[in-house]
Amino acid sequence: MPYLIDGHNLIPKLGLSLEDPDDEMELIRLLQDFARIRRQPVEVYFDGAPAGQAGERKFGAVKAHFVRRGRTADSAIRLRLEALAGSAKNWAVVSSDHEVQNAARVNRSRVTASEEFVKLLRETLTGSTPAADEKKLSAGEVEEWLDIFNGRK
Repeated sequence: MPYLIDGHNLIPKLGLSLEDPDDEMELIRLLQDFARIRRQPVEVYFDGAPAGQAGERKFGAVKAHFVRRGRTADSAIRLRLEALAGSAKNWAVVSSDHEVQNAARVNRSRVTASEEFVKLLRETLTGSTPAADEKKLSAGEVEEWLDIFNGRK
């Protein structure tokens, strides 16, 4: 499932600082790895681009939208969802901003809070999932181990 991401909403959830001049590029680097591993396109939106720096740029499977000052990433995401029309239901929107989440719901997109996406991003980048780290034993295996530890075998 491709992703539309509210960049400045996600940055602080990753422990990055919005005050860092390289915060956007650091997020893009993480998203490039995520998109490559998951084989899913990602579009990330950043607002507040100064004159001459607004526009779209491709970074591998990541398309970054730098929204000019005076407009918001929220409105750009809403417009993108409207342009996707019926296919918006095939996209996941990543934001903890209620306005963005509501726009996603109206367009029938999947909503993922930034905090939840951070977990998915970290699991993807480290190659681990809670399920992979946590193996469940069957009842028979538990009995067998109890027998071994209790000296019954």
